[in-house]
Amino acid sequence: MGAPDGERLGPYHLLSTLGAGGFGEVHLALDPEGHTVAVKILHPHVAADRTALARLAREVETMRRVQGPYVAEVLDASLEGARPYLVTRYVQGRPLSAVVAGDGPVGGDDLVRLARGLAEALAAVHAAGVVHRDLKPANVILTDGEPVVIDFGIACALDSASVTVSGAILGTPGYLAPEVLEGADSGAEADLFSLGATLAYASTGRHPYGTGPPSAVGYRVVHHAPDLEGVPGWLEPLLQECLRRDPAARPSAAELLDRLGAAGPAVHTAIPRARPSTAATGGRGAVRGQEATHLQDAAPHEAGGGVQELTTRQWRPGRRPAPGRLSAEEARERRRAVLHRRWIVGTGLLVSLMAAAAREPLPEVSLLLLTSYGLVTLVDGGIALFGRRDRSRVVVDLAGAAGAIALWAVLGTFFSTLTLALALGTVVFVLVAILMAS
Repeated sequence: MGAPDGERLGPYHLLSTLGAGGFGEVHLALDPEGHTVAVKILHPHVAADRTALARLAREVETMRRVQGPYVAEVLDASLEGARPYLVTRYVQGRPLSAVVAGDGPVGGDDLVRLARGLAEALAAVHAAGVVHRDLKPANVILTDGEPVVIDFGIACALDSASVTVSGAILGTPGYLAPEVLEGADSGAEADLFSLGATLAYASTGRHPYGTGPPSAVGYRVVHHAPDLEGVPGWLEPLLQECLRRDPAARPSAAELLDRLGAAGPAVHTAIPRARPSTAATGGRGAVRGQEATHLQDAAPHEAGGGVQELTTRQWRPGRRPAPGRLSAEEARERRRAVLHRRWIVGTGLLVSLMAAAAREPLPEVSLLLLTSYGLVTLVDGGIALFGRRDRSRVVVDLAGAAGAIALWAVLGTFFSTLTLALALGTVVFVLVAILMAS
């Protein structure tokens, strides 16, 4: 069902296939503003389940409210038509599963940051009324020294018989709570169990309920105690509480975050920046380029355990390491800055032409136009300066005012009033045509 590279899907330009899972195929894409995003195209058998799709549509509206530095926000969705898809923030980095498999257990200050970041991520997800349902090491990305949780809410929304096929387990045994394995609804308490298992794996390098066939791992989750040998002393009591069989006995994400602040040692150094690997994991073909990074869990039992959630292997094309995807607020600020520059240039050109055309027949009007434009740009720059906003806005305002005056002087000196009037009319006509076309 894959989409060819270079194809357009709605307003998004697909660049390359990043990975695939039980729900769909993930593509690196560009949004209309040129930002990289992850577009998740649902598999045909998922798109055909209208009940699950309607549930996902309702859940997406809630998922969009989840914001925070430790979550990959849902940016857009189109669940109508032959190829429904979701759009999330693109996260460049290595999954926790690949970091532990390649570099060994996480310890010291790195583990403190990881635990606090994951607890804060779940607190943000739960505060919006969303349940992750498939938190595991493969769905935690280490990027720029911090963990980012991906794919929250999708598994919970698409948990239906036709999507998961008969008798299959939606999720990863060993990280699913016992009540979920026994058929109960998945709530926020189940996410805390998954968080405890994820941190146990990160701190020891071992899956807390062992490996093997999914049925065997699931049996140990329900009936056996987790293997927490090697977990640091400050973290072990908290993981014991998260991994309790009784959901009501587990702490909430907010409570866990508060207790981590008190229990965890002081952080002195940041997590080392995740090193990009040279190829994507096998089984679905290699990803070309030196900036491909793993986002698939390296554990053998996870690869074959039940229906796997949609994951996002990260790849940034190009020769230079690109920065991480901007947050929604940063994207809005950048968009406002672009619109401001266009406004300054466009109005400056228009005012210069009008003032130059009126210079000889109506000198007072000419000076009034230039003065008004200069005052507007100075006020706008002053607000940006004293409001501690982007200082580059002040530079743009001052450059716009100076450029308008210089252009007015040049045009008024070398061109006649009739020529300037014709030029002004042409500019106005073009601007009106552009506005009507847009």
